[in-house]
Amino acid sequence: MPTQYWRSPETIERLKSLERPGFALEFLRRNADYRRDFARTQRQITRDGAEPETVRSELARRWGLRFRP
Repeated sequence: MPTQYWRSPETIERLKSLERPGFALEFLRRNADYRRDFARTQRQITRDGAEPETVRSELARRWGLRFRP
């Protein structure tokens, strides 16, 4: 679902049909702070050589997330 159309009637109807995990994902996709934090986490892994599991766990803790394998 494109983020630029999140207020369209079609998008609103699609959001209404989502269960909690799907709605949470759509919320985070549209949250600029989360997107910046996620990008920063990815840079720590790829550019800085940080331990992926550690920095992803920190991201999850900050945002109250649980990642599944």
